[in-house]
Amino acid sequence: MDTAVSTAAKVYLVDAAVEVRRRLARLLDAIPGVDIAGEAEDGDAALEGIVGSGADIVVLDLRLADGNSLGLIDALSRAHPSVVKIVLTNHTARAFRDACNAAGAELFFDKTSEFDAACRAIAHFARLREARSTSTPP
Repeated sequence: MDTAVSTAAKVYLVDAAVEVRRRLARLLDAIPGVDIAGEAEDGDAALEGIVGSGADIVVLDLRLADGNSLGLIDALSRAHPSVVKIVLTNHTARAFRDACNAAGAELFFDKTSEFDAACRAIAHFARLREARSTSTPP
Protein backbone atom coordinates (compact mmCIF):
# COMPACT_ATOMS: atom_id res chain seq x y z
CA MET A 1 0.00 0.00 0.00
CA ASP A 2 1.38 3.40 -1.00
CA THR A 3 1.17 5.79 1.95
CA ALA A 4 3.07 8.62 0.30
CA VAL A 5 1.37 11.98 0.69
CA SER A 6 1.30 14.17 -2.39
CA THR A 7 3.18 17.43 -2.00
CA ALA A 8 1.73 18.81 -5.23
CA ALA A 9 0.01 22.18 -5.06
CA LYS A 10 -3.70 21.72 -5.79
CA VAL A 11 -4.92 24.41 -8.20
CA TYR A 12 -8.59 25.18 -8.76
CA LEU A 13 -9.63 27.05 -11.93
CA VAL A 14 -12.58 29.45 -12.01
CA ASP A 15 -13.52 31.08 -15.33
CA ALA A 16 -16.76 31.37 -17.28
CA ALA A 17 -14.95 30.35 -20.49
CA VAL A 18 -14.36 26.60 -20.73
CA GLU A 19 -11.70 27.19 -23.41
CA VAL A 20 -9.67 29.32 -21.01
CA ARG A 21 -9.98 26.72 -18.26
CA ARG A 22 -8.83 23.98 -20.65
CA ARG A 23 -5.85 26.00 -21.88
CA LEU A 24 -4.81 26.90 -18.37
CA ALA A 25 -5.23 23.30 -17.19
CA ARG A 26 -2.97 22.07 -20.03
CA LEU A 27 -0.29 24.62 -19.18
CA LEU A 28 -0.42 23.97 -15.46
CA ASP A 29 -0.46 20.17 -15.88
CA ALA A 30 2.99 20.52 -17.46
CA ILE A 31 4.40 22.13 -14.31
CA PRO A 32 6.02 19.68 -11.88
CA GLY A 33 4.36 19.82 -8.48
CA VAL A 34 1.01 21.13 -9.74
CA ASP A 35 -2.24 19.15 -9.78
CA ILE A 36 -5.53 20.51 -11.10
CA ALA A 37 -8.00 20.11 -8.21
CA GLY A 38 -11.07 21.08 -10.22
CA GLU A 39 -12.79 23.85 -12.11
CA ALA A 40 -15.99 25.88 -12.15
CA GLU A 41 -17.65 28.65 -14.12
CA ASP A 42 -19.49 30.40 -11.28
CA GLY A 43 -18.83 31.49 -7.72
CA ASP A 44 -21.17 29.13 -5.85
CA ALA A 45 -19.90 25.98 -7.57
CA ALA A 46 -16.34 27.26 -7.21
CA LEU A 47 -16.56 27.81 -3.46
CA GLU A 48 -17.97 24.34 -2.93
CA GLY A 49 -15.33 22.78 -5.19
CA ILE A 50 -12.42 24.73 -3.71
CA VAL A 51 -13.32 23.78 -0.15
CA GLY A 52 -14.15 20.18 -1.07
CA SER A 53 -10.92 19.65 -3.00
CA GLY A 54 -8.65 21.26 -0.43
CA ALA A 55 -7.20 23.52 -3.11
CA ASP A 56 -4.06 25.48 -2.24
CA ILE A 57 -4.29 27.96 -5.13
CA VAL A 58 -7.28 29.39 -6.96
CA VAL A 59 -6.92 31.03 -10.37
CA LEU A 60 -9.99 33.06 -11.21
CA ASP A 61 -11.32 35.53 -13.72
CA LEU A 62 -12.97 38.68 -12.46
CA ARG A 63 -16.08 37.91 -14.55
CA LEU A 64 -17.90 34.66 -13.86
CA ALA A 65 -21.07 33.08 -15.23
CA ASP A 66 -23.04 34.38 -12.23
CA GLY A 67 -21.47 37.85 -11.90
CA ASN A 68 -18.02 38.73 -10.63
CA SER A 69 -15.54 36.95 -8.41
CA LEU A 70 -15.11 39.63 -5.72
CA GLY A 71 -17.51 37.84 -3.36
CA LEU A 72 -15.66 34.55 -3.89
CA ILE A 73 -12.29 36.19 -3.24
CA ASP A 74 -13.66 37.80 -0.07
CA ALA A 75 -15.26 34.55 1.16
CA LEU A 76 -12.03 32.62 0.62
CA SER A 77 -9.97 35.35 2.30
CA ARG A 78 -12.17 35.22 5.39
CA ALA A 79 -12.87 31.50 5.73
CA HIS A 80 -9.79 29.99 4.05
CA PRO A 81 -7.01 32.59 4.21
CA SER A 82 -4.25 30.10 3.34
CA VAL A 83 -5.70 29.60 -0.16
CA VAL A 84 -3.70 31.71 -2.62
CA LYS A 85 -6.05 33.73 -4.81
CA ILE A 86 -4.70 34.68 -8.25
CA VAL A 87 -6.85 36.82 -10.54
CA LEU A 88 -6.28 36.27 -14.27
CA THR A 89 -8.56 38.57 -16.23
CA ASN A 90 -9.05 40.87 -19.21
CA HIS A 91 -10.54 43.53 -16.88
CA THR A 92 -7.31 45.19 -15.82
CA ALA A 93 -8.19 48.79 -15.01
CA ARG A 94 -6.74 50.13 -11.75
CA ALA A 95 -10.21 50.09 -10.12
CA PHE A 96 -10.53 46.33 -10.79
CA ARG A 97 -7.04 45.64 -9.45
CA ASP A 98 -7.77 47.67 -6.33
CA ALA A 99 -11.11 45.91 -5.76
CA CYS A 100 -9.48 42.47 -6.09
CA ASN A 101 -6.68 43.44 -3.72
CA ALA A 102 -9.21 44.82 -1.20
CA ALA A 103 -11.14 41.53 -1.37
CA GLY A 104 -7.94 39.60 -0.63
CA ALA A 105 -6.41 38.53 -3.93
CA GLU A 106 -2.66 37.96 -3.64
CA LEU A 107 -1.83 38.39 -7.34
CA PHE A 108 -3.48 39.99 -10.36
CA PHE A 109 -2.54 39.28 -13.99
CA ASP A 110 -3.73 40.50 -17.37
CA LYS A 111 -5.10 37.47 -19.24
CA THR A 112 -4.02 38.96 -22.57
CA SER A 113 -0.40 39.77 -21.84
CA GLU A 114 0.54 38.04 -18.56
CA PHE A 115 -0.74 34.47 -18.99
CA ASP A 116 2.81 33.10 -18.84
CA ALA A 117 3.64 35.23 -15.80
CA ALA A 118 0.63 33.77 -14.00
CA CYS A 119 1.87 30.25 -14.81
CA ARG A 120 5.33 31.13 -13.50
CA ALA A 121 3.80 32.45 -10.26
CA ILE A 122 1.87 29.21 -9.80
CA ALA A 123 5.06 27.20 -10.44
CA HIS A 124 6.79 29.33 -7.80
CA PHE A 125 4.03 28.62 -5.22
CA ALA A 126 4.26 24.90 -6.06
CA ARG A 127 8.03 24.92 -5.45
CA LEU A 128 7.51 26.73 -2.13
CA ARG A 129 4.91 24.18 -1.08
CA GLU A 130 7.18 21.29 -1.98
CA ALA A 131 10.13 22.85 -0.13
CA ARG A 132 8.02 23.36 3.00
CA SER A 133 6.66 19.83 2.91
CA THR A 134 10.09 18.25 2.49
CA SER A 135 11.62 20.31 5.28
CA THR A 136 8.86 19.54 7.80
CA PRO A 137 9.20 16.29 9.72
CA PRO A 138 6.23 13.87 9.37
